[in-house]
Amino acid sequence: MDLPTHIHGRGTGLNPPNRFERIHVEPDPDTFDPDAPLPKTEFFWDDTKSIIAWNDSPDLYFNAAINPYRGCEHGCIYCYARLFHEYLGYSAGLDFETRIHVKRNAAELLRREMMKPSWEPQVISISGVTDAYQPIEAKLRVTRGLLEVLAEFRNPVGIITKNALVTRDIDLLAQLAEHGAAGVALSVTTLHEEIRRVLEPRTSTIDRRFAAVRTLSDAGVHTSVMLGPIIPGLTDEDIPGLVKLAAEAGARHVHFLPVRLPHPVAPMFEAWLGAHFPGRKAKVLKRIRETRGGELNDGRIKTRMTGTGKRAEHMLELFHVAIKKHGLNTDRFEWSTEAFHRPGTTRGLFA
Repeated sequence: MDLPTHIHGRGTGLNPPNRFERIHVEPDPDTFDPDAPLPKTEFFWDDTKSIIAWNDSPDLYFNAAINPYRGCEHGCIYCYARLFHEYLGYSAGLDFETRIHVKRNAAELLRREMMKPSWEPQVISISGVTDAYQPIEAKLRVTRGLLEVLAEFRNPVGIITKNALVTRDIDLLAQLAEHGAAGVALSVTTLHEEIRRVLEPRTSTIDRRFAAVRTLSDAGVHTSVMLGPIIPGLTDEDIPGLVKLAAEAGARHVHFLPVRLPHPVAPMFEAWLGAHFPGRKAKVLKRIRETRGGELNDGRIKTRMTGTGKRAEHMLELFHVAIKKHGLNTDRFEWSTEAFHRPGTTRGLFA
């Protein structure tokens, strides 16, 4: 019996070998039990000693980022963050979705960092790698703790998520927004729930994400929509409709990102296509390669965010026509650090 490439409610049923490990245990297909219980998600305390990750990439709007979780139960099959799980000794496949590390001391570490005289107020991105509002956040509230610290210090924060749970923290985000210090982007990939359910199995529905855009926007939070990743041959035709929904929901900006499939993500995505869209598999892979210089991935600075070639240019033109039609992206959101203060300091007392 062949091992399943797909498990209901998960992005993948595969656990490919870890690139950095010399030994890999391969399940025996002859002993596979199709009636065995489905794998449950396990959570592990991650007592990290530092909480801010730094980058100097010219194609990102931030230098500082926080990821309160490692691994992500959302299970998006295309997620580039899957490969980071290999650094923990896991697989980028099912392990990424079922073995989640929780940075339970995140808020304490952030407070300690911001109390340092050397801290320069700047935008901190939350969810640069895995989603800070994945389902367990409703119970553990690690991200909520981070926002409480950021609101207290009035330090700018940018959030990107696929989960409408972000609206739970609208009180803190609205406080920061009063100082030009909060921005939230809801990431949406398709107009079709039947695709969303297998592409991003544990994310919020499309309707709930756009409702979250409206709720945040009405509260005065700078809210945008990230069309990403767009998959040519599968979801690229949705671009005009997604832009229209973003405008109707009150988003001020819409951003665009084509899919790329680094290292172990590519073969898992190919297996996913074979399981869910076998008739489109060849076309989709061909079109992704047309946007990535003949490969399924292009990690080069700048081009990783836009793709290359005629296919990528066509998608980008479709996007530009849509945002122009709906009057989006006409201005630029300016983050402000003017209100930053440290509790107990003179500025904090009289600000």
